[in-house]
Amino acid sequence: MGGFSGRAARDACPGALQVHAAADGALARVRVPGGGLAVGALRELAACARELGGGVVELTSRANVQVRGLADPPAFAARMAAAGLLPSATHERVRNIVASPLSGRSATAVLDVRPLVADLDAALCGRAALAGLPGRFLFALDDGTGDVLGLGADVTLAAHSVSQPIKHPGDGLTLLLAGEPVGSVSAGDAVSVALAAAEVFQEVRGDAWRLAELPGGPATIAVRLPGRLLAGPPSHLPGPLPGQFPGLPPVPAPPATPRRGGPFAQVDGRVALDVIVPLGRLTASQAGLLADLAAGEVRLTPWRTVVLPDLAPEAVGPVTGALAGAGLVTDPASPYARLSACTGRPGCAKALADVQADAVRWAESGVPGPPGVRPPGAGPLDVQPQGVQPLGIQADGLIHWAGCERRCGRPRGQVTDVVATTGGYDVRR
Repeated sequence: MGGFSGRAARDACPGALQVHAAADGALARVRVPGGGLAVGALRELAACARELGGGVVELTSRANVQVRGLADPPAFAARMAAAGLLPSATHERVRNIVASPLSGRSATAVLDVRPLVADLDAALCGRAALAGLPGRFLFALDDGTGDVLGLGADVTLAAHSVSQPIKHPGDGLTLLLAGEPVGSVSAGDAVSVALAAAEVFQEVRGDAWRLAELPGGPATIAVRLPGRLLAGPPSHLPGPLPGQFPGLPPVPAPPATPRRGGPFAQVDGRVALDVIVPLGRLTASQAGLLADLAAGEVRLTPWRTVVLPDLAPEAVGPVTGALAGAGLVTDPASPYARLSACTGRPGCAKALADVQADAVRWAESGVPGPPGVRPPGAGPLDVQPQGVQPLGIQADGLIHWAGCERRCGRPRGQVTDVVATTGGYDVRR
């Protein structure tokens, strides 16, 4: 019943203890469940990046962080543990939990999922069998806004849409497996049911890393879940589930592209400021500034931005000015709001170009639309393309620069790819 992909290599997804040997040195990834990061922990990350690594804290598409170029990985891990960012040596790579970044602050949310983040993380670390989950397995907690539904999580708990009033006090969450709704759960049972789904996957997965790789996908897991679903699939499912199981309340529709950058009004009258980090790379000094400006914590987002919640309305202007002075962006119309890039040269041995430098040069050039084919590292960014014409792009479309055909770090959804080849950059939709 398990998934067999023919993979010869084990899952080598890095952590703080199991680091990746990159071309520019050891790379460590630190999980930040739900994206919530206390300012003290952010300052320690910045200090470690400066003192032990390459001086940059990288944000990932799962609202985690990583530091490259580590000369002393054990010292880094010890400091992360002391900062409270490594609570479990056995489960550190499987604490992959994303959550709606403005949960508890947004007026459009149905449920504050932050308590569920803490409960899920603690329960996950307490189950010995789940230490063997692949490092790519992902949990998601959506507060009813739909903002994390498009991430393709293996197990998602989503608050029902506000347009569908909850009939019973506990009936607040839909369980989705690989994006397919399979049942309705009470808040009290949500964590145990989510972990039961992960345990079933672990039992039947073979060498699959993601639930969607299993034959039958969600149905394979759903039929083996304990009977704690308030509404859900029948006892036998012959094949994949339909897009919406009859009787289940509809989940909120995910936005095509979550808005990046700018102020958001909180339900309590204060303001959350979404800060765009160019290419998801924070220098140590920028990370320190964010810690100085934050009101106790920051929220990392899966689209590689940092939210400063709980700002007084009158503080937004001065904070925005300080951020701009440090090279951080709050304007949602900035090219950086729709730009991402893989590591590229020199950090990745497989890369054919320094894509980060080229992506920044394009963003700063003011040239409309995506670039066409051109030699990596070429001079002006407005040179005429050779062989492939520039493609049009929607106003809210994303552009991802990749150093090779693997296109690591590519966002989900509608993306224009700018791929380095031996003959230059190739633009693809």
